[in-house]
Amino acid sequence: MGHMGAGGQKPKDFGATFKRLLGYLRPHAPRLVAVVLLAIASMSFQVVSPKIQGHAMDKLKDAFIARMTLDRIGKLSEKAGPTLSQLGITPLAEARDDNERAAIVEKLAALSGKMPAAPGAKPGFTPEQMADAVRAIRETGGRIDYAAIGSILLFLLALYALSSVFMFITQWVMSTVAQDTVSKLRREAQSKIDRLPLAYLDSRPHGDLLSRVTNDIDTISTTLQQSIVQAITSVIQLVGFIIMMLTISPLLTAIVLATLPLYVVATVLIAKRSQKYFKEQQKELGDLSGHIEEMYSGHAIVRAYSLERRSLQKFRDINDRLRSASSRAQFISGVMFPLMNFIGNLGYVLISVVGGLWLTKGKLTIGGITAFIQYSRSFAQPIAQTANIANVIQSTLACAERVFEVLDEAEEASDRPGAALPSPVSGHVRVEGLSFRYVADKPLIEGLSLDARPGHMIAIVGPTGAGKTTLVNLLMRFREIDAGAVLIDGRDIREMPRRGLRGLFGMVLQDTWLFTGTIRDNIAYGREGATEKDIHSAAKAAYADHFIRALPLGYDTVLDEEAGNISQGQRQLLTIARAILADPAILILDEATSSVDTRTEVLIRKAMTTLMEGRTSFVIAHRLSTIRDAELILVMDSGSIVEQGTHEELIAKCGFYAELHESQFAGPAVEECK
Repeated sequence: MGHMGAGGQKPKDFGATFKRLLGYLRPHAPRLVAVVLLAIASMSFQVVSPKIQGHAMDKLKDAFIARMTLDRIGKLSEKAGPTLSQLGITPLAEARDDNERAAIVEKLAALSGKMPAAPGAKPGFTPEQMADAVRAIRETGGRIDYAAIGSILLFLLALYALSSVFMFITQWVMSTVAQDTVSKLRREAQSKIDRLPLAYLDSRPHGDLLSRVTNDIDTISTTLQQSIVQAITSVIQLVGFIIMMLTISPLLTAIVLATLPLYVVATVLIAKRSQKYFKEQQKELGDLSGHIEEMYSGHAIVRAYSLERRSLQKFRDINDRLRSASSRAQFISGVMFPLMNFIGNLGYVLISVVGGLWLTKGKLTIGGITAFIQYSRSFAQPIAQTANIANVIQSTLACAERVFEVLDEAEEASDRPGAALPSPVSGHVRVEGLSFRYVADKPLIEGLSLDARPGHMIAIVGPTGAGKTTLVNLLMRFREIDAGAVLIDGRDIREMPRRGLRGLFGMVLQDTWLFTGTIRDNIAYGREGATEKDIHSAAKAAYADHFIRALPLGYDTVLDEEAGNISQGQRQLLTIARAILADPAILILDEATSSVDTRTEVLIRKAMTTLMEGRTSFVIAHRLSTIRDAELILVMDSGSIVEQGTHEELIAKCGFYAELHESQFAGPAVEECK
């Protein structure tokens, strides 16, 4: 059975996907604990700062109240000095310290409370206000303690600085955790793709697969790096705000907490509705990537057949679906913040009314109510962040599910125990009763047998869809046969390790594959550790050395994407040089000369003659001129070998091969069949 990828069975819902994603974070548990502790320290500093600011405000308020009261009482004391002496009250100006000044003010307040108010006189202090003023005089004497205020400001500055440092370390640690996790996920995805059967890759748009490995994993990376820290800090802030509000006023805190169920209900409803749209968004993004990749790689064909309008219309259709899904997902998630603000404003109004009443009655100080309002206003922020993170997580889980779908795909069957290559390898290939079908009820190849001896050139011809390339894929175990056997030097290829088996083959395909890099690197790809001399020899054997040296940088010429800076024929010559350098035991040429001119074809045929000496060679060709010298020509039609023999023998039969030959050439040999 194929490996199911890290995490086990394919997830059936987002809950299972979430648990599986958490499994990738378990190895980083110590660093995650450090992130939590650092976040707690950072947020704790920020949480206590409003109360410290309120304390500083109360100090300033006490100094102003004391100064205002002393000024007002001082003027009264000057006017009623003799009368106060008769009542045994020392004039305020003669007081020796703040305590004595507070006592004088208290006595005067008590005395004024027993006297009826004069008509038209301004209202005086309430008992609560007078008591607060007496306390302020006793504590401050009406003087602003700039040293104390400065100490508080410095303390706050230190708290904010430490909070920033801890948050910086938190982000740094979390970024390493996120990148390590995503790096592992990328490695698993790449390794998985290497182990997937060719049937899976052929049945999926390449752009969609690329989107899963790039866009979806990048979304997971962003969420791990940013949203996890935000979620931790939001929870810490929420708990810290509640604790600090309780220390100021439990009743006002109860009013704030009464709005909490509204936050929870709003978050759950919005997250539930946005989940399906985020999943649809990622699906459409994958389809769009697949279409763009397909159109870009085949832009020449699109233009040649004037299909720009059709291509553009398909792009617009997919793009419209993506826009629609994204708009709905973003709109629903975007409702979160205004809804949170509305709920927060409801609580703010209640707190302002109740707090204002309590402030007039002296149950709260100005600093206390200011700090509480700041906490209550900030209370909605972590809730809104948490709600937004819930939406981000929905999108992330949709991406993770798409990645895990790839990781859970069935792989190629593992190599059998004891699998080994024949030694030595001569390249004798024998096919016995081979049967294969892509679709269960539609046979493609039935009972095919052939014998290819070392040094022989086996040509495979036939119409499109006859099964020529499929046969090559079966020889290299890109696909598994349904029945029969393929033997190399008498050993069944199913008893060989795939990696070793494919190393026995050298391939030159109709579609060239070159990567971005120098010409030297592209040729050297055929054999690890190839020397400069080996590379040049292979290029000369493929008749590519001349055009390479004619380039401005020669072998150091960098091929751009899709090797567009050299011709199609030159690209083919480079792939042939790479195959020559690989020096395989068995050679496969699938329309290898289809993109070269007639003169170059003659040169390549000469090179191939040298290359194929002592090797078993399978040549798939539509151009029959390239396989005249083959020791054996297999004529395939509908998955079966209908004819086989040399060129002359098959022409003499006046059968299917002769008809193919007649469609390309006209000559005496063909005329005899008429």
